[in-house]
Amino acid sequence: MSTQPMAERPESFNDLHRALAHNIGQVIQGKPEAIDLVLLGLIAEGHLLVEDVPGVGKTSLAKALARSIDGQYGRIQFTPDLLPSDVVGVNVWNRAAGQFDFRPGPIFANVILADEINRASPKTQSALLEAMAERQVTIDGTTRHLPPPFLVIATQNPIENEGTYPLPESQLDRFLLKVSVGYPDRDSEVQILTTHGDSDPLETLRPVVTVAQVNGLAAAARTVHVAPSLQGYLVDLADATRRHPHVSVGMSPRATLALQRVARARAATRNRAYVTPDDVKALAVPVLAHRLLLSPAARVAQATAASVVAEVLDQVPQPEARPVQTAG
Repeated sequence: MSTQPMAERPESFNDLHRALAHNIGQVIQGKPEAIDLVLLGLIAEGHLLVEDVPGVGKTSLAKALARSIDGQYGRIQFTPDLLPSDVVGVNVWNRAAGQFDFRPGPIFANVILADEINRASPKTQSALLEAMAERQVTIDGTTRHLPPPFLVIATQNPIENEGTYPLPESQLDRFLLKVSVGYPDRDSEVQILTTHGDSDPLETLRPVVTVAQVNGLAAAARTVHVAPSLQGYLVDLADATRRHPHVSVGMSPRATLALQRVARARAATRNRAYVTPDDVKALAVPVLAHRLLLSPAARVAQATAASVVAEVLDQVPQPEARPVQTAG
């Protein structure tokens, strides 16, 4: 199935969102929840960590999003011998000109696929920190800004797999969402055999949105209203994680801001101009679970970060949803 020609791209927020979801869905069958989370990360201007076992479509999901945007795309295949300069770039002496010339790394793009990020050493993983947090890199004392939109989609195998390194907590906190693809259901896997058996759908995938349109989606999401009572609810959730007996390090203010940001994006994709408690609850686990550091007592109780988030959501009273307006 072909995508819309460049000249016929839709313009409204809902049309653009649907076009992106449809385009990615041609490659990733039977995973609307994962596609939805990836698009929310794009619209909320955050970075994505896609973790799952090998072979379930992590890289294909990231590639499909990258190819759906008419912008610059960079791929970094993380390996144990990868150097930080392989990521951000390096200054090379130009003998003829008598000066150093900067050769940018693949980080200088709109969408970056950091494939199997946890197969590189922690030193190389940390090369992404400044870029992800501040959308800039500093090389030999010179700061270079990265073009908007700037989205890192990192894939990783579970840390139990051979040859992997755990990501530092400081870097995990930079990922807006952690997404799990999971195995497809039976019907979807049969469809995969049909669509992927003879050819790769990625080869024929074409962009359906421009860089300017992606920036417009992000700007529209930032205007979504968050009521003071709902902001109080976010702060109460953060406080509850910090006081939870199974948590050593709870939600940071950055995590609270991240949850508000992605909740705004979700409301916008649901054709609402205001955030509801359901938006927050639906996104709490993918936004928060990877940021919490569990205590030794949690391991004894066999608690997980996701179960702690679910418990906090049950314990903290939610405000009543009071819409202020409807999206036009």
